[in-house]
Amino acid sequence: MKKLASVSEVTQTLRNNDFRIKKHFGQNFITDSNIIDEIIRSSGVSKNDVVIEVGPGMGSLTQKLVESTKHVIAVEIDRDLVPILSKNFADVPNFTLIQGDILDMDVDQMVQNICPDAINFYVISNLPYYITTPILMKFLETSQHVKKMIYMMQLEVAERISSKPNTKDYNALSIAIQYRANTKILFRVPRTVFIPQPNVDSAVVSIELKQVIPQRPMNEAFFFRFIHIAFAQRRKTLFNNLRFGLSNISEEEIKDALVKANIAPAARAESLDIEKFIILSDLIDKSNI
Repeated sequence: MKKLASVSEVTQTLRNNDFRIKKHFGQNFITDSNIIDEIIRSSGVSKNDVVIEVGPGMGSLTQKLVESTKHVIAVEIDRDLVPILSKNFADVPNFTLIQGDILDMDVDQMVQNICPDAINFYVISNLPYYITTPILMKFLETSQHVKKMIYMMQLEVAERISSKPNTKDYNALSIAIQYRANTKILFRVPRTVFIPQPNVDSAVVSIELKQVIPQRPMNEAFFFRFIHIAFAQRRKTLFNNLRFGLSNISEEEIKDALVKANIAPAARAESLDIEKFIILSDLIDKSNI
């Protein structure tokens, strides 16, 4: 297995394979082995764990994952990276490479086919910025067996998904993710450790799925649509966003639901915690039955 971490090693591998970095795949290859080691350490993975890595790139993180876990399933969309990864990990028995788009895959079935004894699995990845949210929601919405996700992502998105009520970053995405998982920024990553260098800094985030969701809305599908409507325009009050976004529900019904939920008429969406959103969602959804 070829070792990759430093700027010179990654650069030389790119040159040796005549590989051209593709902007449309959001490719930024990490070059600092200390950060890779910290990702592994903070993830809590062990030799008993199966890991999905989305976008292994040149394999810098991958090589540490195969040393630390039971099996690594790497999903790479770029066909030009497949020969490089296949060569670098040809002698690694606990590594499986799949070429394709993770958004089109049944991830639970994929893990079951490769590692039949895996009950739960981790996802550990350096995510392309342009597709961070779809990948996050893919695992949250479709997998029954993901245990924990450790993602390196754009700092701004990391702050958003881990933000709390009454902060500038708190929004519908914050609620959608924190409804299902406990989130925490583990550490920041400077832009200088990537090739090519992005325009923003990154952060590594832990997203640990809740074993039990303490409070569920009556209608989850409506709840997720509801929170997006509530944050449609941050400068508007919650009432006004709901009034324009829920055209099939009268203003009187919305006002009545706010009163029953003990929410002030002039409140803004960012002031409500998840529990309040669930209560209000149930009241408004019930009024529309």
